This record gives sequence, structure tokens and C-alpha cells, in this order.
Amino acid sequence: MSQAMDQDKNLEAATMRRVSWRLMPFLVFAYLLCYVDRVNVGFASLQMNKAVGIDPKIYGLGAGIFFVGYFILEVPSNLALERFGARKWIARIMLSWGVISGACALIAGPWSFLVLRFLLGAAEAGFFPGVILYLTFWYPAEYRAKIVGIFMVAIPAAGLIGSPISGAILGLDGLMGLGGWQWIFILEAIPTVLLGIAAFFYLSDRPDDATWLAPEQRAWLNAKLAGERQRASRVKPMSVWKVMTNKYVLIMALVYAGASGASTSLALWMPQMVKAFGLTNFQTGLVNSVPFGIAAVLMILWGRNSDKTGERVWHNALPLGWMVLALLGTFFATSNLWVTIALLTLIAAGTYCSKGPFWALSSEWVGTAVAAAALAQINALGNLSGFFFNYMIGWIKDETGSFPLAMLPIAIVATLGVISLLAIGQRQPRTVPMPAE
Repeated sequence: MSQAMDQDKNLEAATMRRVSWRLMPFLVFAYLLCYVDRVNVGFASLQMNKAVGIDPKIYGLGAGIFFVGYFILEVPSNLALERFGARKWIARIMLSWGVISGACALIAGPWSFLVLRFLLGAAEAGFFPGVILYLTFWYPAEYRAKIVGIFMVAIPAAGLIGSPISGAILGLDGLMGLGGWQWIFILEAIPTVLLGIAAFFYLSDRPDDATWLAPEQRAWLNAKLAGERQRASRVKPMSVWKVMTNKYVLIMALVYAGASGASTSLALWMPQMVKAFGLTNFQTGLVNSVPFGIAAVLMILWGRNSDKTGERVWHNALPLGWMVLALLGTFFATSNLWVTIALLTLIAAGTYCSKGPFWALSSEWVGTAVAAAALAQINALGNLSGFFFNYMIGWIKDETGSFPLAMLPIAIVATLGVISLLAIGQRQPRTVPMPAE
């Protein structure tokens, strides 16, 4: 019996290691490019806004209108991925957003800025929840917080890597008659298009299609996932419309609204906050990368601890709680660069540490029967907050000149999310802890 158990553990470890090395580097890099192309307008704005006549209110509207297109097509896109397969659909999404991101170099004024940002959001819709759904096809529940955390480390990594690169690209201002901000859009879109083409040939839709797994590995993984599908979930099989209005789906969307609002607002506005201390564009890029680098490390460790303990609810609530406190702390640190950076690091760490346990908890609650619609709806509604938050930040900043005051609505929504999460999560059972390595 002991020998059989050891063999099963060895098979599990070998299978999951093979799956992870095959899928995760590609998906993480794809999401890194996705986030860079979504938020590189933050660095472009350092030159673009003055060059084409965009004020803070218009910039906030354009930064946020991305999420309107994203919201409209999020659920349909995820349902399409389930129908047509991840390989084709992820490739289609990446090619679409890559082309539109590059076209942002053609922005000539407020209207073209708004239209292209809307189209970029529509093109990118479905990528993130599609990958979260895709990971449920490959990973048992006890691995998901860690794996989602690894996948989502692409967000702070995009800030860590993209910030100094974007700051340096701004130095190409005037090359071939183009502004540095235009070169940001062009040069950072090219890798996305190339990787989108590669996705069509590289990805496998499900374990049955994975010729790179040994037959016994495919059999073990299929059996493991089939067993999990028999577990009861909080959201029962129902119509797409009922899924989209289910109380657990809506509450999780509220929780995600605070975390998502903070992360997108940081990425889109932090370059201007840091630049305001009198730094050069390149220095702004380097300093801007510090919070994201620290958050990337903490994000992986936090998700791993959630899987080891099997605990999800408090691993969501605690990071969002310290994020709120750090947001409030910015009211008292507006004149000191490094105190501001320390608080921004706590904000970044809070929003990013919560993400792995959040999506693990969400996928456990909704179950496989309704996962495509439910996960997309949570992500769509949560990210829709990006429209309202970014527009409000632009409006409040323009009227008052205060970034801390502009971030206050995010703190309020995040607090409501934490309270709601703790209220419905009191009886949440722990998952089976991740096997020791």
C-alpha cells in the first residue's frame, strides 16, 4: 500500500511539474505583454498628453473607457473560448489587442485616444478569465492559488520590467519623426503579435490533446479533475443570465473591484505621481519599478501559503485590509518621495497578494459547470470599476490637485469588499492542502 501511494505521489509530482513547465512560462509572458500593452499609456502620457492636447479629465476617461469595451465582450469571449478552444481563442485575442495597441501610436487628439482605448479593451476581453478557466482544465484545486499567483505575477512584473523600458523608450523622442510616446506603443506591441501567432501552434486545449504528456500522466490528470467535478459547488448549474446575477458571483465581483481598481489605477497614474517629484523620465521608470518588484515576490509566497494551508478567505481579506490602510496613509506622505514609494509598495503588495487566493476561491465556489460565465462575469464587473475609478481620479485630480483624495473611492470600495467577503466566507471549508514537496 505504501509503495503504491509513493508511486501515485511521484506520478502526480511529475505530471504537475510537466504541465507547469509547458504552460506557465508561455502564459505568464503572454499576460505580462497583455498588461504592458494595457497600461503603457501611463508612461506615454508623460509626453502624449501635452503633444495631442489631453487634460487629466480626458486622460482619466480614456484610461477608464478601456474597461467599458472589456466589460461588454468579457462573458461572450469566455464562452467562445470554451466553445472553440483555448488555442484558437487566446491566439485571436492576442493578435487583436497587439494590432490595436500598436495603432495607439496614431492618436492625434482626445477622440482618437478614447476610441482606440475602447477598442483595446474590447480586443483584450476574455484573455484573463479565459486563462483562469483554462488553468482549471489542467490544475486540481489544491494547486490553483499558487498557480494563479504565479500567472498573475505578470502584473507586477509588467511594472517592474515595463517601467524602466518605457522610461527609456521615451528617450527615442524625435527618432524617424515620431514622438517617444509613439515608439512605446509600436515597440511594445510587436512581441504581442508574434506571441499571438505562436499561441496557435503551442497551446493544447485540454489534457486529452497533450501529446507532450505520457499516457499515464494524462490518465492520472483526467481522473483527478473528473473526481473534483463531482464536488458540490456553491453556484449550481443554471442559465448564463442566472449565473451572472448570482449573489456569490456579484459579491466576488465587489471584492475584486477594490483590488482591480487599485492595481489598474497604480499602473496608469503612478508614473505621473512619481514624476511629480522632479525626476527624469528614466529615473521615473526605475523608481516606479520598485513597488512592483517587491509585490511580485510577496504575491508568489502568499499564494503558496494559501495552498499549503488550504485557507482562502483570510488570504483574500488581509492583503486588501492593509491595502486600504496604505491608501489612507498617502494623505500624510505627499511631500516625501520614499515614504510615498513605501506606501505604494504596500498598496501594490496588498492588491497583488490577494489575487491568487481570490481566483482559487472563486473557482472553488462556482464549480466547473458554470465556470466560463461566472469567472468572466466576476472579472468583467470587477474590472468595470476601472472605468469609474480612473475617470474619478482624473476628475478629482484636475479639480483638487490631490492624488490621495482621488484614490479615496478605491479605499471605500475595497473596505466594502472585505466586509462582504468575511460575511459570506465564514463557513468556507479549507481545500485539501497542497502536498509537501
